[in-house]
Amino acid sequence: MDIDFGPELLAFREEVAAFLDTAPTEAIREAGRKTTSAFPSFEEAQAWLAILNKKGWAAPAWPKEYGGTGWSVEQRYVFEEEYRKRDLPPLLPNSLKMVGPLLIDLGTEEQKAKYLPSILSGEDYWTQGYSEPNSGSDLASLSCRAEADGDDYIINGSKIWTTLAHKSNRMFMLVRTNSEGKKQQGITFLLLERTDYPGMEIRPIDGLDGFPECCEVFFDNVRVPQSGRVGEENDGWSVAKHLLTHERGVSASSPALKRHVERIREVAAEEQTPFGGKLADDAVFQRQLGELEADIASLEHFEKLAISGHEISLDPALPSITKIMNSELVQRVSEIMRQLSGLEGQSLELEALRVGTNVYALGSDMDLIAMPFYLNSRATTIYAGTNEIQRDLIARTLPAG
Repeated sequence: MDIDFGPELLAFREEVAAFLDTAPTEAIREAGRKTTSAFPSFEEAQAWLAILNKKGWAAPAWPKEYGGTGWSVEQRYVFEEEYRKRDLPPLLPNSLKMVGPLLIDLGTEEQKAKYLPSILSGEDYWTQGYSEPNSGSDLASLSCRAEADGDDYIINGSKIWTTLAHKSNRMFMLVRTNSEGKKQQGITFLLLERTDYPGMEIRPIDGLDGFPECCEVFFDNVRVPQSGRVGEENDGWSVAKHLLTHERGVSASSPALKRHVERIREVAAEEQTPFGGKLADDAVFQRQLGELEADIASLEHFEKLAISGHEISLDPALPSITKIMNSELVQRVSEIMRQLSGLEGQSLELEALRVGTNVYALGSDMDLIAMPFYLNSRATTIYAGTNEIQRDLIARTLPAG
């Protein structure tokens, strides 16, 4: 599917380009250049969200009545392309792409009015309380418990891999409210208005890349209002599955991958090989990069079909297919970047990666991010449901026989 870049869409592209060239601060641009995962520097990402919200561009995929842009799918794709060209930091996903769309679909009018505006403005950020020490991919086996007590629930247990919990002021989570029946039953979906309730403790975990992106969260008789429940009590599994359609849903991830390839080509054009000549002219490197570009083009084709309203968008396997493709392509990109950076890219220069630092990197911008990006990307095939689980889901959609 090719997008028709007629005069109106070209004019829109120019408008987007002009705004993205002038609106971000230097700190925001620096945060974009130094992004090594799906989660850029928190403060700069939220500051950028506030700027986009003032423009009315914070949530292009949301319905217009809830603060979305009202753009066509073609306009949204053009915006994403122009956005990625400038290496701007990705917006943090938990609020904008997960709990926000969930509340639009399933939240009460009171919940929508209370939470959606502050998501768009960047005043609030939501962390996801799903996984537990013994409940990762088998999420239905979770044991963090909530006991009803009057108008409240009392929560006991723990969560892990709770991304940016130490930076968040709100949490959406799954708790067990009933132990009878199948393990998928008896789970309830809760919104926590704050992350500093008495009895609630957050402990950051340093990742392989040296950054405390994920956290442990402990609950010791934490009392929260039942008004934060989304859906019916004990029906949280259905709510969680609905949210996953947004988390794994098809979006324009190929522009970011294409931008990585552009940067790889730029560096390879200047990189000298041990045999003389430039790396960009090396036949083995050309084949490796060509295969990667062909696979990114396949992902892009899937994305364009899906956002254009093609019947493939109704295929229940599509989110799993694109999740697998994107996550594995990210890992392949990170591997080439790490190889290309050589010795200069083998160290973790954590202080040089901090936005606003006066510590200079030892090598190029790619050298600086190559190793932490490579290490962080090991998780892409695990989070949002492991790729093994995704392949199982795809198999279940196939006709019997």
